[in-house]
Amino acid sequence: MFFRWDWLRPQLTAPIVPTLGPIHPDALTVSVFEDILRAADTGDFLPYDKDRRWGGEKDEKVLREDVVHQPEHTLIPTLSRRGRGTVKVFAYGLRDTVVDEAAELAAKLASTRDVAGARIVRPLGPETAHPRGTRIQLKDFTVRPCPAPDGSVRPITTWPTTVQTTFAPFAETMAAHGLAFLHTQMLAGTCGPVLTAAVERRIVGAIGPMEVLPDALGRHQLMPQYFAVLPEVRGRGLGRVLWRAAMCWGQFHGADYQLLQTEVEGPSDRLCRAEGLTCLGFSHTTQA
Repeated sequence: MFFRWDWLRPQLTAPIVPTLGPIHPDALTVSVFEDILRAADTGDFLPYDKDRRWGGEKDEKVLREDVVHQPEHTLIPTLSRRGRGTVKVFAYGLRDTVVDEAAELAAKLASTRDVAGARIVRPLGPETAHPRGTRIQLKDFTVRPCPAPDGSVRPITTWPTTVQTTFAPFAETMAAHGLAFLHTQMLAGTCGPVLTAAVERRIVGAIGPMEVLPDALGRHQLMPQYFAVLPEVRGRGLGRVLWRAAMCWGQFHGADYQLLQTEVEGPSDRLCRAEGLTCLGFSHTTQA
């Protein structure tokens, strides 16, 4: 075993795992960290990796020979060759000096690996006074029934063809939110349903794909979705309607929970907080 759990566990202020992202706090075990090291050798997706939905090969892997694991802090670097390449160092530790050490390691590895990007990912606890970056939120489907959404939300495939054809320009407009990529997956038939809202027979909002997969403990997780509403129709409650419809879909299809990452104080963040989700902490990424 590489990691000493008595060292690592106190350093985990938020449930973030390199190459996997946020996971359920109950699944935050030494076995998961050992799994990501083994996956670095094989290049395979872990069975509970959300990215395996998209097929192909795992883009990001841990640089296991460069891991720093000490009683006071742990630095876990990863490498992605996407684009011009990026090294990220996940900085676990309670002292602020861990960021400086992570930045030094990230810059060094970016140079030796000949990649352009060097970043530090710092998990922060839910009690953080002035958080930045993304908030990790938990929707627990086992607590109470999800409220039925108001308004008309349908899977894209159930709209008339004339409405369905408006998804392509909507997706292109919202490409920065991942909708163009989602549309590509939809056309390839490689993803689950996509829920949509229409105004005047035109798609103006979407959330998807809707998929439930087991996590590291075998519990059912509603996978993260791409989620966007056209700017010109915001303020009408369509985002809340779409989100509630997605939560109802997940609960109906047996999901135990969903983890969401929302930009602090962004529209999705305010929506999730208003809906009573549990904050598990924050992830703050900076340039080295």
